[in-house]
Amino acid sequence: MLQTPQETPELVDGESVEKTLSIIELISSGGAAGQIIIAILFVLLIVATYIYFERLFAIKAASKIDANFMNQIKDHVSNGKIDSAQMLCAQANSPVSRLIGKGITRIGKPLADINTAIENAGRLEIYNLEKNVSVLATISGAAPMIGFLGTVIGMILSIFEIANSGGQIDIKLLADGLYTAMTTTVAGLIVGIVGYIAYNHLVVKTDKVVYQMEANSLEFLDHLNEPT
Repeated sequence: MLQTPQETPELVDGESVEKTLSIIELISSGGAAGQIIIAILFVLLIVATYIYFERLFAIKAASKIDANFMNQIKDHVSNGKIDSAQMLCAQANSPVSRLIGKGITRIGKPLADINTAIENAGRLEIYNLEKNVSVLATISGAAPMIGFLGTVIGMILSIFEIANSGGQIDIKLLADGLYTAMTTTVAGLIVGIVGYIAYNHLVVKTDKVVYQMEANSLEFLDHLNEPT
């Protein structure tokens, strides 16, 4: 039965010592093709990590709003203090406050026009919240395929060594190809899983902010529609 190099025991001072292989040695043993693919996957991992934390902090900041914000807005609007309401929205500087501020600038026009203005502003806010999130979805799908590309390259190298071994199959000749195949597959799956989890987490966070915008916009429109 053939044994891989890391499992082959060596005799040291008459005792059998099992060899071990670090991650760095495993990558370096994968040949140039494997190292290039691992480098690409590492760059994708860095990009995914940066986008995740950048968007996470941005979404958290967007979701922060004073619990008494809408009550103050309704009081100002009811008392005809439109300028004070607009100033309050500018100070809050959040997606919700910007939507309400857009609606306030349309006060006096038909309710349908106010609703349309808020919806248009809402689409722009959602676009800003989702900026670069699609890149995470791309990475989560592309990384495993890049890893599988390394697997195919590694298997091709292994088959090439078998074909040129003259019938003498030596595991050492196959090592580089097998290392390339296995390491790139694992690396691709790891990056893909990280990207997939990060993407879905941001989608959930974004949906909460969108719901918050919709709820506050509806509350504002209902207040405008109340009989005076």
